[in-house]
Amino acid sequence: MTFEECLKRGRIKEFSQGKALVQKELQTAERDLQDGKEGFEREKYKWATIQSYYAMFHSARALLYAKNYREKSHHCLIIALSHLYVDSGKLPVYFVEALQKGKALREDADYYDDWSRTGSEEMLKLAEDFLSKVKEIIRASNN
Repeated sequence: MTFEECLKRGRIKEFSQGKALVQKELQTAERDLQDGKEGFEREKYKWATIQSYYAMFHSARALLYAKNYREKSHHCLIIALSHLYVDSGKLPVYFVEALQKGKALREDADYYDDWSRTGSEEMLKLAEDFLSKVKEIIRASNN
């Protein structure tokens, strides 16, 4: 599916309040990342995996909001990031691939009770790096 198809199908929508909610999404991402770290320390690897993905999801949503769009699909959120940020060179494709991997690991943990300490640890690192990169992009766009 393309960005235009996501728009046409209503999976990505224009959202005039988006920019006003960017900081809220970043705060949610920070809380989810912290919850993931705490879960990992308590050996709750399934929940650490899930929370790490949601830290990435809210970070990605902040980027979408910064462009005054809103997602109605996790899949189209990934497509929108590629279209709006990777294609313009603002976000390395590595981060979109990390979000895709995170989505798959979260779904495995959530729906199939399939998770690991190693996957959880990897997710925490990806989420931390992703959030850091998103903050950098948001700061640059505000200057």
